[in-house]
Amino acid sequence: MFKKFGNYCKACYGELAHKTTWPTRRELTHSAMVVLSASLIIALVVFAMDSVFSFVMSMVYPN
Repeated sequence: MFKKFGNYCKACYGELAHKTTWPTRRELTHSAMVVLSASLIIALVVFAMDSVFSFVMSMVYPN
């Protein structure tokens, strides 16, 4: 059982160290900026929709 686990760990390390293609700093920065931009746009859209719905509901159900 421990031999199988040891072989599994060695195989995982070998794959991560030698077979995986890691992104460059430029690719990583670009991807992070895309995710940040998309998150910001989605947050602004949700905020705008919430504001519009809140305004509409305040007109329908005045205090």
